[in-house]
Amino acid sequence: MQNLPDKLYSVDSIVQLEQTAIKQFGIPAYELMKSAGQAVFNILITRYSQHNKILILCGAGNNAGDGYVVARLAKQAGLDVSVVSLIDPESLKNEALLAYNDWIELSENKTTDISLLNDTDIVIDALLGTGLKRDVTGEWARWIKAVNGSGKPVVSIDIPSGLIADTGAIASVAISADITVSFIGLKQGMFTAQAKDVCGEIIFNDLALPAKVYSGVASQAQLLSTIDYSMLPKRKASSHKGRFGHVLIVGGNIGMPGAVILAARSALRTGAGLVTIVTVEQNLDAITSAVPEAMVLTCDKDGIFPESFDSDVTHVAVGMGLGKDDRALNMLKQSVQLNKPMLIDADALNLIAVNELSITTPLVITPHPGEAARLLLKATIDVQSNRFEAVKVLHERFEHSEACTVILKGSGTLIFDGQIIKVCSLGSAAMAAPGMGDVLSGIAVALMAQGFAHNDAATLAVCLHASAAEYVIGSGTRGLLASDVIEGLSKVLQ
Repeated sequence: MQNLPDKLYSVDSIVQLEQTAIKQFGIPAYELMKSAGQAVFNILITRYSQHNKILILCGAGNNAGDGYVVARLAKQAGLDVSVVSLIDPESLKNEALLAYNDWIELSENKTTDISLLNDTDIVIDALLGTGLKRDVTGEWARWIKAVNGSGKPVVSIDIPSGLIADTGAIASVAISADITVSFIGLKQGMFTAQAKDVCGEIIFNDLALPAKVYSGVASQAQLLSTIDYSMLPKRKASSHKGRFGHVLIVGGNIGMPGAVILAARSALRTGAGLVTIVTVEQNLDAITSAVPEAMVLTCDKDGIFPESFDSDVTHVAVGMGLGKDDRALNMLKQSVQLNKPMLIDADALNLIAVNELSITTPLVITPHPGEAARLLLKATIDVQSNRFEAVKVLHERFEHSEACTVILKGSGTLIFDGQIIKVCSLGSAAMAAPGMGDVLSGIAVALMAQGFAHNDAATLAVCLHASAAEYVIGSGTRGLLASDVIEGLSKVLQ
């Protein structure tokens, strides 16, 4: 699999890159289109050399033009090529029309008969490009659904048709590609939300643009596809636990000891020097037997806990299994009053969504989309429809803290500290299991306690969490437990 660049761009920035190449560097637009078509054709003959019958679906705009270039190259190579256009191709403009005219000199378009899918080996998707902003309907949706139901391999040009390039949301329906060949710059929406469901393997081609083209256009996000082990310095032989922080984990209401157990075990496994758990008395036996390495304190019936350890604690994580009753609110308020750097997760976020709490200390928050929606007074679907916007507004929500880093969990987790959005491409569907967020919180607060800057701790935690899961489950999509990830941490930590 190709190592992808770490810069992600919005559609507007991709257009700016392309126009810079054309206007400032004198690269003809049609040459760029022909280079894109050539890149897709190269994938066709190297990855699918056994396939002779090619169906190319063309829509409007430059995406269609790329498709017509592929059609011409495939026809000239002696392949059996069929092209279907969902618009009148004579209405194409500029380079796309040139590409169509070059194709039509060799052959002709077929009628829009979906039965053509039955008599092809592979489909090239050139229907809808990166400019899509609205739902896909009518004949377009009918073809996309038919392609997805055909079982034929699909190569998408630039982006799977129906996927919104800036957000990763699906516009009602989208092509499910086996390979997506993306040009000039990677689109930010290809790595979060629903994108992993449809992009397949992503192959990048910069169309040989000069490096100086990129120097004048800022990227909108950073792709995280590996662990940056340079952030994990080796410990000295003379190290002792007192150098690596004292984490206080507050949570675990009645009947919910598992969340703090997972958080504490992952914090210890990640290298926190000391861990103390504050919970209700009813959970004491379960927690002490499950995490003998941690200290445990109990709160009273109102949620008030002793603070004799206050001077020793360096960082606080609150929310895991906390609940949303009055006792939980008091536990949260007292955690805030400790005035320590904090990680806030789960029910603590739900409580903050409906209670005024002023948090001024450095802060990491770790909402999943539902918790994010409550904080933002939106529906979960609204958060998922534009995760990039949501993570920015979440950061603004906690602007009174000394520093805030937001981890918006989900497929393609986003990390934002007010500067650059980071997108983690690691992990798999097997992580859709209970307790995963508790493990992530334990990892993150442990790194914070070891002296990592909050944003670095968040970034590294997300990557370690996902990589440990991948280590344990491989390519599987079921059967992973949150506790398995904790055991996998020792294999990916250095």
